[in-house]
Amino acid sequence: MIEAEGKATITLGSLFDGIGGFPPAAARPGIQPLWARRIPDFPIQVTPPPLPDIAHGGDPTTLDGGYLPPVCIVPAGGPATGPPG
Repeated sequence: MIEAEGKATITLGSLFDGIGGFPPAAARPGIQPLWARRIPDFPIQVTPPPLPDIAHGGDPTTLDGGYLPPVCIVPAGGPATGPPG
């Protein structure tokens, strides 16, 4: 949580963020998205206009959590690996 002006703000970091749906959805009720990690680059190009302060990272499978700010909520989509077989 982030403390500002005497109020606590719930924060979010998103893993396997795909098309970037979690951060904008969380921002609507006042949750502050801090970072998102996803494998494809296209969603990173789509997300910045509505959320310019979110820190984008690359492949979540290479994540070192020690370098990310702590967050209250971590939603995670399933990695798109294609059909089995």
